[in-house]
Amino acid sequence: MAFGSFEGKGSGSHTVSEINMVPLIDVMLVLLVIFIITAPLLAHSIKINMPQVAAEQIEEEPKTVDLAIDASGALFWDEKPVNIDDLPNRFKSIAGTKPQPEIRIRADQNTRYETLAKVMAAARRSGMSRIGFITTPPSSGAATGEAPAGATPGSATPAPAGAPSGG
Repeated sequence: MAFGSFEGKGSGSHTVSEINMVPLIDVMLVLLVIFIITAPLLAHSIKINMPQVAAEQIEEEPKTVDLAIDASGALFWDEKPVNIDDLPNRFKSIAGTKPQPEIRIRADQNTRYETLAKVMAAARRSGMSRIGFITTPPSSGAATGEAPAGATPGSATPAPAGAPSGG
């Protein structure tokens, strides 16, 4: 950095080419004061007796029960046929186990809601709290927004047979 001369204008055109050290010294002294104050705090620590942790066994993954319902209302407990009247006893027998198993319901698209509601109510009354549904992902046509078979693009999707139409 070049600064102008402190002497009058008539003394020549020589420049002062020195760095002003005062701001640098000020910053260094401030940092020195900060280090002097914080150094004793780092050296003195408070002794704390930390409690010892007892390692517990990792909880195992809960068992799952697949409950399939076909279109006719037939039930399958882990792929074995079961009567709907036997479900409450089966649910009660597994509801008390730790960890509680998860019931995964796989219902056919044409399954009556009445059957599904009975199964869910029996599970709830028996104390089952983990109930889930298994679904199949939509076909590629539904994912891309294509119109269903028999419908023209831009038209409303037809209501299922027997369903009241809005209007």
